[in-house]
Amino acid sequence: MKVEIDIKSGFCFGVRNAVEIAEKALRDGEKVFSLGPIVHNDKEVERLASLGLVSINHDQFRKLKNCKVLIRAHGEPPETYSTAEKNNITIVEATCPIVKKMQSGIKDTWEKYKMNNGQIVIYGKPGHAEVIGLLGQTDNQGILISNSSDTDKIDFSRPVALFCQTTMELNDFNSVKELIYNKMKEQGVLDPDHNLVVKSTVCGQVSNREPHLKVFAREHDVIIFVSGKESSNGRMLYAVCKSVNPDTHLVSSSEEIEKSWFDGKRSVGICGATSTPRWLIENIKDFVLTL
Repeated sequence: MKVEIDIKSGFCFGVRNAVEIAEKALRDGEKVFSLGPIVHNDKEVERLASLGLVSINHDQFRKLKNCKVLIRAHGEPPETYSTAEKNNITIVEATCPIVKKMQSGIKDTWEKYKMNNGQIVIYGKPGHAEVIGLLGQTDNQGILISNSSDTDKIDFSRPVALFCQTTMELNDFNSVKELIYNKMKEQGVLDPDHNLVVKSTVCGQVSNREPHLKVFAREHDVIIFVSGKESSNGRMLYAVCKSVNPDTHLVSSSEEIEKSWFDGKRSVGICGATSTPRWLIENIKDFVLTL
């Protein structure tokens, strides 16, 4: 049985950068806290915990003083940095550069739009760490939408600047954009092209993986998709594989793999989310080869 790993699977740049920053700080002998799990993958969190990285939640963070806290790739709202300054906490900055740039763009746009009765609209998942950080750039006055019915929150007679969580599906974002544009026209907005400013902030590394994974999934009899259960990106890319290959299985560790999946199969493809470490994907391959 042939077993192949997708060449593009593994950490995206933002997650890899955050993990490397954490590893460097830990190698230097520093005690470092991570505000939230550094990545949505339990196995990688466990590995870094064994090196000394301590994950904390926001309630615990607010009680800390005189220490170092890593901001993970998802980013944080401005209030987190204010708390750190007040409590003499040194921030180890590991926000993904793409997310950081979007945060700045949203903040600058909000400063202009709030003076002109405009609205900041963010397409993303409620409660997602990145989205919380993005909304914070608008003093939490931005409008979060996660589906077409949420667009009812928007006043289509007023200017809209539309942004997107980096890990959302590009086609879905484009559909939301078209829906907002059409509703503006229905409301009698004379120039929706002027009233709607669209910032396509879906990460290229995420959107480019979709067509690649469709090809990869078609090439194999069985697909093992490796991802943490909390990964938004993982659920989305798993669905992409499943849409073209029904024999696609989502696992977070080798313990979840069933031998019967491979009965009568000649080729197995193994791939993963942008939050899945390459070492875990390699371990899954080694395990499958023993079956």
